[in-house]
Amino acid sequence: MHIDHDQLGTFADTLLRPDGQVAGEDPGRQRIGDDESAAAFVITLDAINFGSGYFPYLRKRDGMSGYHTVAAALRERVTSHGPITGAWLRTVDVATCNEIFDQPDTELAQELMGLFAAALRDLGVFVDGFDDSFVAFVRSSHHSAANLVEQLDRMPFFRDVATYRGLSIPIYKRAQITAFDLAQAFAANELGRFDDLPRLTMFADNLVPHVLRVDGVLRFSDDLVARIDRVDDIEAGSEPEVEIRAVGLHAVELLQHAVTSLGASMTSGEIDSVLWNRGAGARYKAIPRHRSRTVFY
Repeated sequence: MHIDHDQLGTFADTLLRPDGQVAGEDPGRQRIGDDESAAAFVITLDAINFGSGYFPYLRKRDGMSGYHTVAAALRERVTSHGPITGAWLRTVDVATCNEIFDQPDTELAQELMGLFAAALRDLGVFVDGFDDSFVAFVRSSHHSAANLVEQLDRMPFFRDVATYRGLSIPIYKRAQITAFDLAQAFAANELGRFDDLPRLTMFADNLVPHVLRVDGVLRFSDDLVARIDRVDDIEAGSEPEVEIRAVGLHAVELLQHAVTSLGASMTSGEIDSVLWNRGAGARYKAIPRHRSRTVFY
């Protein structure tokens, strides 16, 4: 697996063209209610913003991806039952998750619901350390995305650090995207101010590397492409899985530098958003992307 460096400049230019910046509404970046309710929703959704390897086995809403199905269901829960609280999160079990997300009684769908329940309870215990206030947690970061990531790292499902040939590879997809999502949701509010937001990398999952592969920036081995095309599970933590995410992350950093060299300004997080939304296009959906059953994306 490698980056085709000859493609970087041309591809970076496509990111700057209006037709290359595919827009998409993300319910995880839209305010709901007052500050406490909005912060609770954003952080709770990011606590369960994983399971892409399970999505082929989920019951999805018409016209919606797995992520949008989960996000819409959680938002409806808040609309009908009121704001998310730490006390409620600490009571969540698999039955609660099935009630909210309406999933079939099949092995893999229920496995994911069990992981969702564990993640939500962990978040409930975590926010208890901030007097059950999500706003207090956000303010404890002192406007630093890095501080926010370090705090979230206390929860196992946020501790996204891979081991690759004896090296620790910190990726932190969901912890980083939580800071980015808060910045978007609270754009006109001090809760959305993170002075070091440009330090965030891309939010390495299975879709952005897929877009980069389809568009020729990333080159995978024939064997790996064959496995992906067969929809084989690419085991989480295996060398190919770590390489896909880490090399994709590095490619976006190179693209960010290429964009800067073109006289424009985009953060790695903004590039990630453009590519993630682009991945919803028919061209990308027609080609399988790698699937790994993991709590990290």
